[in-house]
Amino acid sequence: MKVAFYEASRSDQAYLRANLSSEHDAVFCAQNIDGQNIALAADADLISTFIYSKMDEQVARALPKLKCVATRSTGHDHIDLAYFKSAGIPVQNVPRYGENTVAEHTFALILALSRNFHKLYTKMMMASEEISRTGMIGFDLHGKTLGVVGAGKIGLHVIRIAKGFGMKVVVHSRSKDEFLADLLVFDYVSLDDLLAMSDIITLHVPLTEQTRHLINLSSIEKIKPGAMLINTARGGVVSNDALIAALDRKILAGAGLDAMESEELVQQEIDPDSSESFAGLGKGLGLVYRDNVVFTPHIGYYSVEALQRILDVTIANIHGFAGGKVLNPVRA
Repeated sequence: MKVAFYEASRSDQAYLRANLSSEHDAVFCAQNIDGQNIALAADADLISTFIYSKMDEQVARALPKLKCVATRSTGHDHIDLAYFKSAGIPVQNVPRYGENTVAEHTFALILALSRNFHKLYTKMMMASEEISRTGMIGFDLHGKTLGVVGAGKIGLHVIRIAKGFGMKVVVHSRSKDEFLADLLVFDYVSLDDLLAMSDIITLHVPLTEQTRHLINLSSIEKIKPGAMLINTARGGVVSNDALIAALDRKILAGAGLDAMESEELVQQEIDPDSSESFAGLGKGLGLVYRDNVVFTPHIGYYSVEALQRILDVTIANIHGFAGGKVLNPVRA
């Protein structure tokens, strides 16, 4: 079986080559799948991508032998599931690999903002004399209210960590589990109430038509003045226009961003090991120059352990499909 991997870093390629069955003919590309490199997969039975390769009808029609898509992610908003279902081509994903990883990154962003680590680091790098504490005062997380939007696997890890800091937690989620709410001591509230109550708002929802621009020019009016926003989910959940307006008007006191709207557009031609274009987007929006914004180039999942889990599950998905069984199918 021929397998074509896109968005595969050098380390990904080495691991996959070493651990895939010898019966599979594997080819690799570091970039997203596009018109220039799609020929690499012309006779592939299975394609494996990450989140920046748009998998749709146009791509599928250029690959007449394609029988399966295996995304190396949990999210699948880059895949036209309805089309692949109609074409009888199964889609596999990695249903869980980094819930604790992303939750820990969420709190790294929260702590950077709450204790001004980024400001202090910049001052230390630029200082030629004694560093002043002016503007460096932070705030305690203990007793603050954390608003968690989306209480799935990642959201629940965030809640557990928040409780360790002594934070109050309110949750807005599509589904409710009153047993977990009692066990972890949090309350379910409407989105409007969460925005109004929270000192820190953190987003943990997939990008769907229902969640696109969940934070928008209308919803920012409901945010508690001086709150902070954390996005380690998908960039499209937050409107860039709304984010900038909220920061300019001081509705938001700060933002921690691991994802930004339109990041997929600037990731088209870059090596997966590079963050240059992501930083360029931040500069273009003027976010990188704000001392109340911390952003990282979509690396919330990027730990040794999580990457290992992604590749191991992907390999299992490929071997399973080759053996006639679709593991971890994504339903349209």
